[in-house]
Amino acid sequence: MKLHEYQAKAVFSDAGIPTPDSRLATTVDEAVAAGNDIGYPVVVKAQVHVGGRGKAGGIEVTTDEAELHEAADSILGMDLKGYHVDRVLVEAAVDFVDELYLGVTMDRNEGDPVAMVSSEGGVDIETVAEETPAAIAREGVDPAFGIHPYQARKAVYDAGIGGDVARDVSSVLATLYDLWVDSDASEAEINPLMLTEEGDVAAADAVMNIDDDALFRQPDLAEMEEASYTDDLERKAGEYGFDYVRLSGNVGIIGNGAGLVMATLDLVDHYGGAPANFLDIGGGAKAERVANALDMVFADENVDSVLFNIFGGITRGDEVARGINEALSQFDELPIPVVVRLAGTNADEGMELLTTELVHVERTLENAVQRAVDNAEGKA
Repeated sequence: MKLHEYQAKAVFSDAGIPTPDSRLATTVDEAVAAGNDIGYPVVVKAQVHVGGRGKAGGIEVTTDEAELHEAADSILGMDLKGYHVDRVLVEAAVDFVDELYLGVTMDRNEGDPVAMVSSEGGVDIETVAEETPAAIAREGVDPAFGIHPYQARKAVYDAGIGGDVARDVSSVLATLYDLWVDSDASEAEINPLMLTEEGDVAAADAVMNIDDDALFRQPDLAEMEEASYTDDLERKAGEYGFDYVRLSGNVGIIGNGAGLVMATLDLVDHYGGAPANFLDIGGGAKAERVANALDMVFADENVDSVLFNIFGGITRGDEVARGINEALSQFDELPIPVVVRLAGTNADEGMELLTTELVHVERTLENAVQRAVDNAEGKA
């Protein structure tokens, strides 16, 4: 679960991490009132779950009421990388002399948490990691003991940050780690942590993602959850209750079970095709769910063929076949070819029931994948 910047900053502030004075606004008038209350200059920030907001026009610095009015009017309602902006954060601008990056996440290679500090804050940290990895100081943490004060100091000094401010930055890093643990977070970042001429620090941005499986023990954070989708297809998937990820290929994949779908994606790639999506419709595969899945895949303009890979377990293959037939009968004409492969309980009975005038039926997964790839390439 991703927190918005304003939500993450509230969590950080409650834990004692300094953040600029800010107000949330959903209208231009609210934004102007917030700016007048805070005092200029202020920054207007779109509150959407996406990076690169500044480059996309979602962040503007304003120096007076007129500029703030214009900026809020421009940002509110805009489409920002597929997200509709319906709220902005109006925040006091920080007069800074340097920008740092602080972050805590899991080191998948080591199997332990890692605290990170970089003197190159305010930019895409992934770019820094790729182009100048030495610019990021990393300190592994034993989760049994947490981050020791000397570890926080070491990470800060290794990043080239010294002087009186190093103590404050170390304190912020230690607090960020404790928040990461206490909140069951997968990521916690401050980018940038701004340093002022007076030697103060302020979290000018905040990122916090919470492990979905831990929300049952994070009731306060769970209340902040919002449905958020990158496009209409993901929105449909949320409404239909599907696990869905849009990919860049042209072979639409529909399966029941995450492992089965992943194996299907791998085979499509193996046979020279390119998957258009990961779509797990879960158990049941009744007509309505199958029709909803087809509606989603057909709506993806990149898809040139569809592959059903269904394993009949508790739900028998003949029931699945009836669901597919009923779903397909709702379409006057299938816009793209559909291949079906059934396996498991009553798979043979299901194969016999499928309407072959509408779908291509294959008995093995390999043949089904090859047929779907050929369909997508116009060879079938």
